[in-house]
Amino acid sequence: MNRDNLGQNRLTGESINVLVTVDANYIKPLKVLLFSLQQNNRQQAFDIWLLHAGITDEALSALSNFVAQLGFTLHVIKVDMTLWDAAPTFKQYPPEMYFRLLCGAYLPATLKRVIYLDPDILVINPIKPLYDLPLTTHMMAAASHMGLTGITQTINHVRLGTKQAYFNSGVMLMDLDKMRARIHLTDILDVITKRGKELILPDQDILNFLYGEEILPLPEEIWNYDTRDNIVHFAKSLGEVDMQWVIKNTVILHFCGRPKPWEKGGMNRYAVLYQHYEQLLYHAFGD
Repeated sequence: MNRDNLGQNRLTGESINVLVTVDANYIKPLKVLLFSLQQNNRQQAFDIWLLHAGITDEALSALSNFVAQLGFTLHVIKVDMTLWDAAPTFKQYPPEMYFRLLCGAYLPATLKRVIYLDPDILVINPIKPLYDLPLTTHMMAAASHMGLTGITQTINHVRLGTKQAYFNSGVMLMDLDKMRARIHLTDILDVITKRGKELILPDQDILNFLYGEEILPLPEEIWNYDTRDNIVHFAKSLGEVDMQWVIKNTVILHFCGRPKPWEKGGMNRYAVLYQHYEQLLYHAFGD
């Protein structure tokens, strides 16, 4: 695969804005995500918006060169972490996870719409239908991981005192003007102060607690397919959503939980596909 030809088939039409928020530990998975995005959206222009707190200039320069070779444009915005000192973080949930909640404040005011993607994702089909989805009165669109019985949803309703579906924050279509008007740092910090010890998935819990009623539901099997739940999807669909269906219809594969497909032991059904993209990336760009 010739890296010089990777971005040459890109059209010059309206660009899709994609938001990512990572630290240095997730740069390699981010590259796999962006590579899969390019491979399966070859005639689509993309602007990649990276919010970060402390990635080195050297690493950012290398990432920028990589993104340019894909035919994309990278925009880097460094976020001051001082305001987030009180926010609970864990090894698997770095502070960067909060940036998506306030991305409307960090991104340029001229930017109106963006798709947020977690780095532990493969994009395996065209993503433009999501970007073009009408949000009407909703602030965002996201999917719920319902499981076979929905018991996790019930637990989250009790835990957070909510009634609507519990949405996964790993894939979100965002109306930035609505978010700028509705989402405020003081509200987020108030939840952290009052309920911080109850937050299991901190930013996702806050998203659902404060703004869940303003989120448009997306079909999870298309836009946020939890790769741990392949048996669940197969059973709920009475056998329709099998691996062949996924390859043809699913747009976003989300490798939720642990282990990740790039880690030792990360061998769920779709880990081999992930590792295939890793190998293609390596052959095109090296380590």
